[in-house]
Amino acid sequence: MAKPSKDTFDPQHFLGKVGAGKAILTFRKNQHVFQQGDAADSVFYIQSGKVKLTVVSEQGKEAVVAILEPGQFFGEGCMNGHPLRIATTTAMEDCVITSITKEAMMSAIREEPKFSQLFISYLLTRNSRIEEDLIDQLFNSSERRLARLLLLLANFGKEGSPEPISASINQETLAEMIGTTRSRVSYFMNKFRRLGLISYNGHIEVHNSLLSAVLHEKPVLRERD
Repeated sequence: MAKPSKDTFDPQHFLGKVGAGKAILTFRKNQHVFQQGDAADSVFYIQSGKVKLTVVSEQGKEAVVAILEPGQFFGEGCMNGHPLRIATTTAMEDCVITSITKEAMMSAIREEPKFSQLFISYLLTRNSRIEEDLIDQLFNSSERRLARLLLLLANFGKEGSPEPISASINQETLAEMIGTTRSRVSYFMNKFRRLGLISYNGHIEVHNSLLSAVLHEKPVLRERD
């Protein structure tokens, strides 16, 4: 069969099908995709489900560094010469994930401009998010960091309506992501609910009022730790 031309190449079709250097994998909830210290030789793309990235320090302290959703890549450190994984990735729910070898990724980036554009766009977006997270960690209170994280997890600012936050993202995970204790997160979550900024119904629903509170820096979000 003739190879599709560059004009007809579809990145989503490429990522969703088994092929040379590619495999479609399924992971159950709490199953590791890879662990910190494993050999790094593939990039992964999430078709469905959520994946949590965690790092454990030499002292045994664990931190959640990202929660990734469908349409996002992870494990791209192998493209930059990292021989070992620097984080552990765990399925937060049942997931379907495309595994792409480093060689297949390099080939697609070289030969398919549309795929290269998709991957570069992802990297730029991820880099901006990391910078914003660093600024948030350096300058904002844990209460404001939690508010911002809830807005991000609910996909505020993206196309479509805000989404409920999955029950798989619990208060302990939220605490690890913003660098505080679970008891502080519990206190702030109860406060947000009491003020009508969020609600619980088996999952967390974030209201527009929380976004307004963050944007206008209302006193409710100015309390320091």
